Order: sequence, then C-alpha cells, then structure tokens
Amino acid sequence: MVGRILFAWYKGSSLDCDCKRWRLFADVLNDTAICLDLIIPTFSRPMIRLIICISGVCRAVLGVAAGATRAALTQHQARRNNMADVAAKDGSQETLVHLAALLISLVMIPLISENATLVWTLFVLCTTLHLYANYRAVSEVTMEIFNQARYHNVVEHYLSWGEILTVKEANRQESVTLGLRRPVKLHYGASLLSIATRLEQLSALEKVYEESKYLLSIDKQLSAVSIVLHEEVATVEELEVLFQAEVLFFILRDKRGLVWKTAWPMLLHACQSHEKGHC
Repeated sequence: MVGRILFAWYKGSSLDCDCKRWRLFADVLNDTAICLDLIIPTFSRPMIRLIICISGVCRAVLGVAAGATRAALTQHQARRNNMADVAAKDGSQETLVHLAALLISLVMIPLISENATLVWTLFVLCTTLHLYANYRAVSEVTMEIFNQARYHNVVEHYLSWGEILTVKEANRQESVTLGLRRPVKLHYGASLLSIATRLEQLSALEKVYEESKYLLSIDKQLSAVSIVLHEEVATVEELEVLFQAEVLFFILRDKRGLVWKTAWPMLLHACQSHEKGHC
C-alpha cells in the first residue's frame, strides 16, 4: 500500500504525458516480480522475506503504472469518443489472453516442473519476447499531442535544420526507455519565491514579461531553468515559454546563439501554415 501511495504521489503527474515509457516500465516490473518469485527457493529464510517484500513493491508500483497508462492509451485509441467501447474490448482481449495462458500452463507445468534448466530457459525466452513485443508496441503508438519529450524533439530539430517534424517523426524520436535528458534542469510550474528572493529580481522579470502570463528565469550557476505560470495562462503561451526554455537549452548545449524574437514567430508561422497535425 505504501509503495502504491508513494509512487502515485511522486510520479503521478507524468503517467499521462509519458504513458508510453511508463507502460513499458510496468511490463519490466511485472517480469522482474516474476523473476524474484522464481529465485525465492534458492535463498535462506531471512533473504526470502526481503525478496518477497521487493516483489510486492514491484507489483504495487506496476499496478499503479499499468492502470494509469492503460487509461491514457485507451483515451488515445478512442478515436470516435467511444472510450467505454474500447475499454470493454481491451478487457475482453486481456481475458482471452489469460485464458489461453491458463490452458497452456495446465499442459506444460506437469512436463517441465521437474526440470529447472528448462524452466529458466523458457522463462528467459518468454520474458525476452514479451519485453521486445511490448517495446515495439509502445514505440509504434503515435500520440498527436505534445509532451515535453516530443516538443523538445520538434524544437531541437527546427533549431538545427529549420524543418518541422511530422507527428510520426516526433513520436519515432521519442525515447520510450529513458527520460528526457537536458543540459540543465527544468522546473516547470515553479513558485515565485524560487526565482525571485528579492523585490528587485521580481521587478526585473516583470519588466521583461510585462505583457505575458508567465515568467522564465535561469539561475546564476546555469544549472536550472524555472518557469512560473499564471493561473489563466493560455496554451499558446505555455508553448511560447517552453520554446524559450528549449532555445536556452540549445544554446547551452551547442554554444550557438539564436535570436528569440525571430525564432518563435518563424516556428509559429510554420506550424500554422503546415498541414494540420504536423506541429
């Protein structure tokens, strides 16, 4: 229970936007828990308790991750606003798979239960096939909305080559195994106190962003970029401030200067004139 609560508190906000990565993460945890269950007989009693606890935590976390990402992917697949229909068919498919697995296990368990080598060989083969199949499956999911990774790919490619990635290209470049890596940290939705400890600092930021509903600041050590958002900030303004942040990351990584006021209107115009769904 504690594991489920802590994981939902710590990573709950990213389960929706990074559903592909967390879906694969849940599959890895599931196979890890099964592996731990298989190695229990080879350890002494004190270690068995520890392994059972670790296996329980893995199952608790994967329960949260799998349930949340299933909801996000079901919503994505409901192209005709038929989320209930998609969820029902997904549940039926899962039931059919479990039934097939039960029938196969009833036949195979009496044949292989006495041969540990064969058990481990089949486990490794099936686990490898399972992870590879799920990796290919989540990699082929084409989300038509931005998350930070896809937005980063689009902006970075534009700044480097002057071209806008299509939806499929942006999704293809998104990593489903590792999180987004930036040269400095990004604090999105930071508090005012975290970027301006003195009134003079806040006044300077307000002069720069007096007509915007956001503030962007980078610390003196160039180790973190913080973004403060107004409660009435519009989506286009969120994209605008994130573009500013990506420009900073691009400059810090590649040491190449870029004029913000020229780059953002160019990207916005390219998105608006491009085929719908390609921005």
